[in-house]
Amino acid sequence: MSAEPRPTDHERPLTARVFFALQPPEALARVLADVARQAAEQQGGRPTRCATIHLTLAFLGDVPVADLPVLEALGEGLRGLRFSLRIDRLGYWPNKRLLWAGLSEVPDGLRYVQRQLLAALAAAGYRTDPAGRGFAPHLTLVRRLPPDGAAALVAGGLRPLDWPCSSFALFRSDPGASGPEHIVLREFPLA
Repeated sequence: MSAEPRPTDHERPLTARVFFALQPPEALARVLADVARQAAEQQGGRPTRCATIHLTLAFLGDVPVADLPVLEALGEGLRGLRFSLRIDRLGYWPNKRLLWAGLSEVPDGLRYVQRQLLAALAAAGYRTDPAGRGFAPHLTLVRRLPPDGAAALVAGGLRPLDWPCSSFALFRSDPGASGPEHIVLREFPLA
């Protein structure tokens, strides 16, 4: 059995597409992936795969690979307490044709961690919200959902799903044949 050839320096990517996010426990991710699959089967669109379901805290986009240790240290320095989320609603963004699951109430613990993360990133010179949209915590379920099917899905709602959050992570997003692959670069525990 031969090992795959290692990329030479000129073949290694110079940038990585990265983001900080919460990753749901596997059982919760499976439930949300089933909701996504059923919605796409009923109304069309592309469901999010179980392995890529997450709640983004800060999206950085493409950054130099050399910056990854800086981002890991930044995440390591963040302090926050554990909190719980209740995923209890579905929504639709027509401009993005995106069905999402979200929260009726955003807990203070989530707001605190996200604000601390953005402040640390800004202090280090990173821009995370250039469009000024603000924080809208959600989990993407279906992309390219036809608008005519969205209202029925949103009206049908979502049974509440509880999610105890004990960590967040820095992810790298790599292109893949069936959509992006999300790789955890570093996980950061909450106290």
